[in-house]
Amino acid sequence: MIVDVSKKILIVGLGLLGGSYARVLKRFGFSIAAITKEQSSIDYALQEGIIDKGTIEIDETLIGEADLVIFALYPHVFVEWVEQYQHFLKSGAILTDVTGIKSSIVYQIQAMLREDVEFIAAHPMAGREVSGVENSTDKLFAGANYIVTPTEKNTPEAINTCMELGRLLGFSNVTTLSPEEHDEMIGFLSQLTHCIAITLMTCNDKEDMEKFTGDSFRDLTRIARINDKMWSELFVSNKEPLLHQMELFLKQFNRLKEMLETEDVEGMREMMQLSTKRRALFDKK
Repeated sequence: MIVDVSKKILIVGLGLLGGSYARVLKRFGFSIAAITKEQSSIDYALQEGIIDKGTIEIDETLIGEADLVIFALYPHVFVEWVEQYQHFLKSGAILTDVTGIKSSIVYQIQAMLREDVEFIAAHPMAGREVSGVENSTDKLFAGANYIVTPTEKNTPEAINTCMELGRLLGFSNVTTLSPEEHDEMIGFLSQLTHCIAITLMTCNDKEDMEKFTGDSFRDLTRIARINDKMWSELFVSNKEPLLHQMELFLKQFNRLKEMLETEDVEGMREMMQLSTKRRALFDKK
């Protein structure tokens, strides 16, 4: 469906991700509408030609025209939106999202959704340390990963549409995982890394450290500039997988600490060699 540019797309939540989706899809010639909470975001997007039309109101016409609806909302807001406004959706509409956790919302939304509308979840593994549509870019997804998380309720057509959306947006790697597999992987690859960055930035109160730091600390803590409202919700929504990953990290960190205490240089070097070997797999080609 997505390759047919006559299809209309609605983006609900026109921030960094929603705006970046709009920029790319507009380039392909799709008709892009948006609903978001700030009039300034709509004004900016219209002025820059990112969208064709938009509003801060729940517009029955805009919702009812959309063939594909992309939700870029906090998880709990997304669920509430579907509960309240799904009756405006056209029959046959496909819904997708950008939400960073899946198990706690995918089944809930699919269970409440009308039978003539389909939700296929996805997670664009991309972002910046800034927010808002004014910071959106059509280059955000280049070289990044895109994960589609289908369930038994999804049709092959909707899954293919969602995967094609990822390819159109410019993601270099488009894959599928179950919601549970996604949450386990994200608990380690995204949420744990944010926990480590937060901890690093708050474990030492010495003043003026920014005057002495090198690139290693800046690189490691880049993601510590964080949206506390969104990420605290994501952490709690993925509590058990994240706690498991935190325990694995603490176990390995304590192992390194013990090696230092006993001056086990060979053990530290082996751990560093394994780290170097595994890190090479993550370099973007």
